[in-house]
Amino acid sequence: MATLAYSMAASDHKVESFVNGLLDHYPAARLLDIYKSSFQDYMGAEHLVNDTASARAYLEQELASTSLDDLMPWYYEPCGVDSCHVRVSLRAVMEGLVSADLLIDAFICSANKATHPTVEEWVARWHEIMQTIDQMTLDLPHFAEDKHFIEQVLAQGRYAISHSPDYREAYSPHYRIVERGVFDERIKGLLP
Repeated sequence: MATLAYSMAASDHKVESFVNGLLDHYPAARLLDIYKSSFQDYMGAEHLVNDTASARAYLEQELASTSLDDLMPWYYEPCGVDSCHVRVSLRAVMEGLVSADLLIDAFICSANKATHPTVEEWVARWHEIMQTIDQMTLDLPHFAEDKHFIEQVLAQGRYAISHSPDYREAYSPHYRIVERGVFDERIKGLLP
């Protein structure tokens, strides 16, 4: 029983640390953004990427329509509670540190690398995370509305959502999700 209590306390601490860190870096974030980062970390890329040409074209389009001035100053950051995945900013490509081909290949490799957890497994993990969030004294805007929206998405058997409008407006997120091992092996050494 002591082991279970310790593991719950350690898990709660990891969730609190992740949430507080995200809110410190992104004060405009809402529960939707905490959720998005959490599911990206747990589930990886939102779905298997089978259409490589389309994924490459979308990246090229995003690079062409994005200004360096719009991007956050970081090149990469971990996602979620367990940091199993990393967000690699398009800044790394735009500054010539990582090629667009390398980033899209790492993204595709990550998306297709392993068997992804089921939506049911993700729902159980999110409810664990949410239990800790509910115990924290957070004053997030639209908290009840966001919580209800997330539950509706999960009840429909889906998990992917967009960043909140507040987050998109404040931070202009442009990145690709890369699995930690792929990132460490292919990209990390290229970045300061």
